[in-house]
Amino acid sequence: MSYSHRRVAIVGAGIAGLSQAIALKTKLGFHNFTVYEKGSEVGGTWRANTYPGCSSDIEIHWYSLSSDLYPHWNKSHALQPEIQAYWIKLSKKYDLYPHIAFNTRYTLVVEDVFSGKRTTSVAHVVISAVGILEIPKIPYEIPGVRKFQGTSFHSAQWPGSIDLRNKRVAVIGNASSGAQFVPSISEDPSVEVINFIRAPNWFRTGPHIPYSDTEKWIFSNIPLAMRLHRALIMFRFDFRCLVPSSDKALKKRREMMTKYILDTTPSRYHAHMIPDYPPGCKRTVADSGFLESLHRPNLTLNFDGIAEIVESGIVTKTGDMLPFDVIIYATGFIGDRYPMHVRGLNGVTIQGYYDAHSGPATYLGVAIPDIPNFYLLCGPNSIATSTSTLFAEEAQVAYNLQLIEPVLTGSASSFTVKASPTDAYNAKVQERFSRSVLVQCHSSLRTNGTGKVFLLFPWAATVLWWWLRRPNWDHYVAVGADKWGRTRPIKAVEKILKCTAVLTLSWLYLRGSAQRILRDMVVRKYLSTFTLGL
Repeated sequence: MSYSHRRVAIVGAGIAGLSQAIALKTKLGFHNFTVYEKGSEVGGTWRANTYPGCSSDIEIHWYSLSSDLYPHWNKSHALQPEIQAYWIKLSKKYDLYPHIAFNTRYTLVVEDVFSGKRTTSVAHVVISAVGILEIPKIPYEIPGVRKFQGTSFHSAQWPGSIDLRNKRVAVIGNASSGAQFVPSISEDPSVEVINFIRAPNWFRTGPHIPYSDTEKWIFSNIPLAMRLHRALIMFRFDFRCLVPSSDKALKKRREMMTKYILDTTPSRYHAHMIPDYPPGCKRTVADSGFLESLHRPNLTLNFDGIAEIVESGIVTKTGDMLPFDVIIYATGFIGDRYPMHVRGLNGVTIQGYYDAHSGPATYLGVAIPDIPNFYLLCGPNSIATSTSTLFAEEAQVAYNLQLIEPVLTGSASSFTVKASPTDAYNAKVQERFSRSVLVQCHSSLRTNGTGKVFLLFPWAATVLWWWLRRPNWDHYVAVGADKWGRTRPIKAVEKILKCTAVLTLSWLYLRGSAQRILRDMVVRKYLSTFTLGL
């Protein structure tokens, strides 16, 4: 297929950007694209987050690319090095490295991270795959953050050379990241750890269950076994969103989670460990050893609050001065700000559009009005609760391909989503959230903590997949698309004919199989009767 010398730019070589690049090659046979990556290797969040104990909090068989399932994962929840190695392997398999410009940032121009040199880059389509874990959040609202004279860093910027032995370490925050690395760094009894907690989190049991050699063999050698395993994981998570829980079930869930927390933690913390908001209002933390580690003598929780950070440590709101050698911020990421400057038609920018709508807003998490041929992956409101982000991203990749292909073939110049369906979609999303637990607490899932819910998708992941299966072309403005408009009916007929042919052949095959089975049964019965007669 001819692509008329068109070009695609993908921003970010994390799992979303790599998935889009693989799809361009395998689904469209398109090779004229560049992936701009600010780091020096692929992997995105799995390249950046190297803290001890870093792992997926979704079962890894559902957090793998559907076209490249991997039978040899060591545990149900893979650790960072194994996940990073998986994506490096896929990048080599699909020969993506020649397409990647490392150590570059993409704004209106391409900038080399080290030299600062800028070059102009022209593309007919831009895919934003910067993700939601792009900008680490340092709590500068705490007085004195910049005064500390010891070593301090965010967990997403973990220094490879850091040695915590015989150090006093302050950890600020205990959500997903903190709950993963605190058990790891406190294993060494010479490391004294104090974990500062502003508000408690709900925890669910999330053990990392090793896969046996037998299970790996089954995944490798028995057809569909691994896909069935993956499907069962998805069903277990998605069913809860498909079927709303009753008040009785929600109460039971809260009681079970409360019991789990209290049964696992030391009694001295019980008065502080149970949140005053309902489960689900914030992201529930998968407990892979954090609560049990609280029994260690070198690990202490502090609920006093931080008044300020001084040169040698932290002053609590009770007036205590606690000296530290190291401060680690496990304080999450800034998700309600777009990390690049992108300008579309009529001077519209992405951040300006977000601000005008009281927070991040897009159409189906992929498109923004007045910004033609620009598509997002893992955009606002596109991650279903307790689901695999990769599942959502793959659905968006397939959706984007349908918008991209006419531009690459020269059948259309551009597609731009209209404002009215975008506004209607976001109103529907926020109306759904207004009746959920997500608006019942201060949360990083909401703009500025208390505004609109911008991160999650309020329905099941399968609903998002269904909505993204094909574009509603009435919701887009197509420019220079006369040729595309003429060929659409032809392609629709071709698709119907292909489906009809597949169904017909399947029916003939099944019918023939049924006839053979019936014939064999008759023959066996006749031979049996004949034998008895003899």
